[in-house]
Amino acid sequence: MTSAREEQRYADLRRLIDRTLGHLARSGGSRDLAEACTYVLAGGGKRLRAVLVLLSCEAAGGRARDALHAGTALEIMHNFTLVHDDIMDHAPSRRGRPTVHTRWDLNNALLVGDVLMGFAYRELLKSRSPHVGHLVSLFTDGLIEVCEGQALDLAFEHRATVTVPDYFRMIEKKTGRLISMATEMGALIGGATPSRTRALRDFGHYLGRAFQLQDDLLDVVARQEEFGKVIGGDIMEGKKTYLLLTAARRARGADRPLVRALLHHGARGLGPRRAVVPAVTALYRRYGILKAAERLIRRNTERATAALAPLPASRARSTLVWLAHALVHRSS
Repeated sequence: MTSAREEQRYADLRRLIDRTLGHLARSGGSRDLAEACTYVLAGGGKRLRAVLVLLSCEAAGGRARDALHAGTALEIMHNFTLVHDDIMDHAPSRRGRPTVHTRWDLNNALLVGDVLMGFAYRELLKSRSPHVGHLVSLFTDGLIEVCEGQALDLAFEHRATVTVPDYFRMIEKKTGRLISMATEMGALIGGATPSRTRALRDFGHYLGRAFQLQDDLLDVVARQEEFGKVIGGDIMEGKKTYLLLTAARRARGADRPLVRALLHHGARGLGPRRAVVPAVTALYRRYGILKAAERLIRRNTERATAALAPLPASRARSTLVWLAHALVHRSS
């Protein structure tokens, strides 16, 4: 299958998820809550996690549509985390639109998150699989891990001694767990053998690592009009990304006070964004940190695609490989 056909396959599955989410958000309930939930679920995005559930099910030998309810449930959970993350980060916008707590208010945003998780479980329980109990257990454990990852991320804001291994432990919970859960859920619904389930879970694990590292990198090198977020946001907040933590190990001389200041206080007091972000970006380039991140992204992507070796050749497996490489070259 050519890359154009793989891209079309991904687009078709994403549209299927979008249609399902659209019907779900309009189904009854309080008018205000329904409007806010519709707003969240119509916000677009890659629908990556949902599509991974469908493709993994198909790669395991099942039918993609058999995993539609589970994929929809995981996409709703992902949107729940975004609503609550935006509250904690005091974020004014997401994907170019006002966040829920700014368009409505904090209380409504909290309720929207709660309702979304109700929607998610309701969808998951519709799954036609003999393993529904296992799916619910996996889904619940994943939700807890994502929250633990967010708690670690928040704790890092007040710790100057965060290490690169600490960072990887955090992203494997906060970002990576939803992705590895997507591929494992798809494998389960598709009736995969234990070895093939492990292969798809490992694919998701390494893909999740590469995905978050690419996000960290895009915060520095992306074009504003494509990224959808303010460039250098992580720098201004002093977020403990792979880039900043590696700079803490490598910086020397006059660069060390700048890195220490970012680790302790973010960019507050260091000057305007238009000066700070280019200065820190230049520091990352001087110490080879951007190149190091690119190497890590490639290495984890290669590990992800290699993990699929136990699966038989299929259109779905080819699309998973294509998707892993496409995510490395994304601009948003």
